[in-house]
Amino acid sequence: MKMNNTVEKENKKLDNKVINKVFTRWFLASQTAWNYEKMQGLGYCFAMLPALRKIYENEDELNEAVKNHLQFFNCNIVTGQFILGANLAIEEAEGAKAKDAVAAIKTGLMGPLAGIGDTLFGVTLNTVFGSIAAYMALQGSAIGCYLWVMANIVKIIISKGFIKSGYKQGAKLVSSIGNVLKNVAESASMLGLMVIGGLIPTVIKAKVPYIYTSGKVKLVAQEMLDKMMPALIPLSIVLLTYWLLGRKNMNSTRVIILLIVLSIIAFNLKILG
Repeated sequence: MKMNNTVEKENKKLDNKVINKVFTRWFLASQTAWNYEKMQGLGYCFAMLPALRKIYENEDELNEAVKNHLQFFNCNIVTGQFILGANLAIEEAEGAKAKDAVAAIKTGLMGPLAGIGDTLFGVTLNTVFGSIAAYMALQGSAIGCYLWVMANIVKIIISKGFIKSGYKQGAKLVSSIGNVLKNVAESASMLGLMVIGGLIPTVIKAKVPYIYTSGKVKLVAQEMLDKMMPALIPLSIVLLTYWLLGRKNMNSTRVIILLIVLSIIAFNLKILG
């Protein structure tokens, strides 16, 4: 029986060929398959498919894994490879039992890695090398074009390193924690909630413009709300959004449309500003 299990695990072992397919698919499809409901979710699932097909021989388990990877995902193309690599290792080692851990790692890491990746590779690298390349091209030097191409080749090489590193770290994680994978999933979920909580007051801009005046008395509604609880209105909007997403026949697209309509109405009635 042990020998059969060993043979089965070896058959499901992901080789470099499969990992390279995942890497290439993510690099090419993460943005081309982008949509407002799942963002990069479809591209993420498409990238993971070669590995999922090898790991799950049972069709029902494969379908469940595909549904799990079709969930919302949004991260930088370069640093996002780390998440794919880590989830490859966890799926390979734990199979269907890793469903919650896989989703939690995506949720917990995509925000921080997106911030790092966008800063380093989306802004800094593109700005520095793009400016140098453009200036040299304006001066009539073809080296500027080659420099820009080389910068992007370096970005691809770094991206490849991220998926390899994620895969190795994910494998170490599974081997070191054994049956404690549930705690890792919960920790990653908590990290995701902390990131979302920290973004609420900075990303969502909404305030109550109403000011009550009576003689020399002036009461600013927003100041009173801030004294009760800073960012109360943005938090209320987030809670409303989560509540709506839990309703029957509701999806993220319908919620977005509803929020836009409510925002227009609230602004024109001077309820929110």
